[in-house]
Amino acid sequence: MVRTEISLFLKNVPGELGKLASMFGNEGINIDALTIQDASSYVQNLFQARGKSLKRIASVASYNSMRKDSAEFALIRLLVDNTDKAIDLLSKEDYLFDIIPVMTLELENKPGTLADIANKFGEEGININYVYGSVSSQEEKCLFVFCPEDIELAAKIFKE
Repeated sequence: MVRTEISLFLKNVPGELGKLASMFGNEGINIDALTIQDASSYVQNLFQARGKSLKRIASVASYNSMRKDSAEFALIRLLVDNTDKAIDLLSKEDYLFDIIPVMTLELENKPGTLADIANKFGEEGININYVYGSVSSQEEKCLFVFCPEDIELAAKIFKE
């Protein structure tokens, strides 16, 4: 299933995730999936992509400054049960965020299932930019979030 993922930056300090989660909770927005990472690698990739697309090259000093500053932030990727409401709230509260379509798949919680899915992406020539997932018990299915390079082709292949 294709869903909309929200990516946002938070200060990499104690309490920021709690503040975000409380804000969503107070508005009745449930977080279905979440991953957090140091923002430095994301910022590096974003910097390189935007530099190419805008046909401009920043100085080495600017690049190094961006890398240093990005360690002070965390990149959070999340799926919520009410994306429109979450986006409105994030905008109102002046968060820096972006949205992107991703694939969510519920997988059987048994050895080899992720391998089968990953191999299917590979067989179809679809690169996976990133993936994250979780399971709460052996009896339940796993929710995995895939960010493929070709979301439309992936959606056709993994149609439920």
